Amino acid sequence: MADSHGVVAHHFDNFAQQHEASQLGMWAFLVTEIMFFGGAFLGYTVYRDAYTEAFSHASNHMDVVLGTVNTAVLIGSSLTVALAVHAAHDSKQKALLIYLFMTMALGMIFLGIKFFEYYHHYEAELVPGWRFDYQGADPRHAAIFFSFYFTMTGLHAVHMIIGIGMFLVLAFNSWRGRYSGVYYTPVELGGLYWHFVDIVWIFLFPLFYLLGRHS
Repeated sequence: MADSHGVVAHHFDNFAQQHEASQLGMWAFLVTEIMFFGGAFLGYTVYRDAYTEAFSHASNHMDVVLGTVNTAVLIGSSLTVALAVHAAHDSKQKALLIYLFMTMALGMIFLGIKFFEYYHHYEAELVPGWRFDYQGADPRHAAIFFSFYFTMTGLHAVHMIIGIGMFLVLAFNSWRGRYSGVYYTPVELGGLYWHFVDIVWIFLFPLFYLLGRHS
């Protein structure tokens, strides 16, 4: 791996080739992630089309205010991670550390709100399983809605936890002076991953919180 002085790994011809290979690898990984989440989104779409009324009624149990706040938090984290990449490009180590920690803080705020929502649903007995006690119409099909909700938002939360761990490593390496305008590929790739995670939530939010609400 290249260091802050732009040393090229032995299996690459030059620094540009190394950078392009790293980007290609990340994009290939993100394509597999799109297929992974795409299957879940497709399943949700099929079942929502089949049980539109039950899914619409179940969506009224989502807290739109908390969902909106979390959406704003993630949009803010996309800004801070973009600023982190810009700071790395300009060799501004202090700014890079600040923006990385801001991104992690926003991510943890999102997770805190999300886990608070999960606890609220648990207390309301809306978690599918033996404690599921849905008081609305068609509880059997509403359980499918909540199964998709917990599975898809839970997978998203796992990806966010991985992203926060990744930023901790990036922050540690930045503190050691590993990144500069010559070499900041890991920061750039970390930013791509985080933007992808944010985009996934942009689709999850309307599907679970807004679509068919109050119908």
